[in-house]
Amino acid sequence: MSQAMKTPQSNFSGPIVVDPLTRIEGHLRIEVEVENGRIKDARSCGTLYRGLEVILKGRDPRDAQHFTQRTCGVCTYTHALASTRALEDAMGLSLPANATHIRNLVLGLQFMHDHMVHFYHLHALDFVDVTAALKADPAKSAALASSISPRKATADDFKAVQARLKAFVDSGQLGPFTNAYFLGGHPAYYLDPEANLVATAHYLEALRVQVNAAKAMAVFGAKNPHPQFLIPGGVTCYESLTPERIKEFRDLYVQARKFIEEVYIPDLLLVAGAYKDWAALGCGCRNFMAFGEFPEVGGERDLTKRWLKPGVLLDGKLDAVQPFDPAKIAEHVRHSWYEGEEARAPYDGETKPAFTRLGDTDRYSWLKAPRYDGLAVETGPLAQVLVAYAQGHAAVKPAVDTVLSALGVGPEALFSTLGRTAARGVETLVIAQQVEKWLAEYEANIAGGDKKIAMECSVPKEGRGAGFVNAPRGGLSHWLRIKDGKIGNFQLVVPTTWNLGPRDAKHVLSAAEQALVGTPVADPKRPVEILRTIHSFDPCIACAVHVIDGETNQVHEFKVL
Repeated sequence: MSQAMKTPQSNFSGPIVVDPLTRIEGHLRIEVEVENGRIKDARSCGTLYRGLEVILKGRDPRDAQHFTQRTCGVCTYTHALASTRALEDAMGLSLPANATHIRNLVLGLQFMHDHMVHFYHLHALDFVDVTAALKADPAKSAALASSISPRKATADDFKAVQARLKAFVDSGQLGPFTNAYFLGGHPAYYLDPEANLVATAHYLEALRVQVNAAKAMAVFGAKNPHPQFLIPGGVTCYESLTPERIKEFRDLYVQARKFIEEVYIPDLLLVAGAYKDWAALGCGCRNFMAFGEFPEVGGERDLTKRWLKPGVLLDGKLDAVQPFDPAKIAEHVRHSWYEGEEARAPYDGETKPAFTRLGDTDRYSWLKAPRYDGLAVETGPLAQVLVAYAQGHAAVKPAVDTVLSALGVGPEALFSTLGRTAARGVETLVIAQQVEKWLAEYEANIAGGDKKIAMECSVPKEGRGAGFVNAPRGGLSHWLRIKDGKIGNFQLVVPTTWNLGPRDAKHVLSAAEQALVGTPVADPKRPVEILRTIHSFDPCIACAVHVIDGETNQVHEFKVL
């Protein structure tokens, strides 16, 4: 494995535009200004108008989940859960124990699936040069893989991968790795050929394994994406009470968990060990907010009664976790393509489009700019892991300490692009291991004769409620006002708006915008450094990226997998 390298840097000065950089809410455009090879200013521009809040007005509140979960095709369950929790909050409901267990199990598998896919298929190619894997010695790759994992690999395993990769190259393309954007000779890639081959082999394996986690969600959720088992007051998956269905879920879960423990985490440490210079890059705003997740039985509406606790960290101070207060959330639109200037609480939020133009430096995004107590904050795995670590969480703290020790770095390294990626792995691991305990509790409950999974309820004529989910991408909240038994107002405050929204009314940059500032760029025509930091917040990349040279206006087209 390569030793940690010093980040290369050019002497380029001028603008760089990455557009479109697609993600879960739609398309993302990143505009940066580079001075002497480092980013000095950044704008994160959401270029797709969603309008779900407008579509939902006047509908039955019970229908909200079926619309909102289609906000995203990746973490759909979390939006359905947030909408359902918002309605349950308005109703003042508590859930049967089995409903809480089932919801936690499905959400646990959502995390396992989402983070696994992100690491390998959305983020890995920012660090792994697939073409360099052709130069690797398969025997050395097998020795490397066996040294970092309890699984034993053979040279033949990696010869087979090389043969498949060579066939792609000889055919004039790289198949799923087609990516002239940053592969092949880029100075910002540090892995040895053998490590590149290991990561490439596991990239391909993860394509198969992630299906197991998705299937496990569907065992209880009926389908995936867009599961159909949630109702206010519980769940409807009565077949999940049978031993056969529980076994089906367990078998799929165990396969996914084994891959996470034996492959994903070792690969994370392998890649992170070569890119420790990124522990000083992408540091962002150093304010963090987590909603906590996985409620205790009987504690569905009390955020403090969750396995992962809520909390707020300011200025990176790990010795001062503040309680989370939903009343401190407000959304700004001063630099967004919406009418108005003032910040509003989500219950009173408005969604009135007022587009100016693409490339406007004043109003430049369809995303709003949520703020907590007037501050830009980061949400997501890093925020939740930092909060749990500071609280001394019994599972999170030792897992973080193990990762820090393996990399030979201190807690300060967590406040970075590398830390963001490592925290996602820690979150995946601890949740994957905790799912076993929740499943055992659920089985014991069923064996004891408790078969209740839902309760009767009705929609009130008037009311309001908020649903909080700490989704794989971070703090997600849905805010519902009921009027005459229908949706009077509905606002979605999603993780990506927290992290990748525009400036606020005080012109303070969002977490991702701040994280880009100071980042070196080695090649302005292939600015992989921008992708590394933006991907560490987990946007979903699916289509082409265009990089425009600020001096020549030349458009360079590449595909990002």
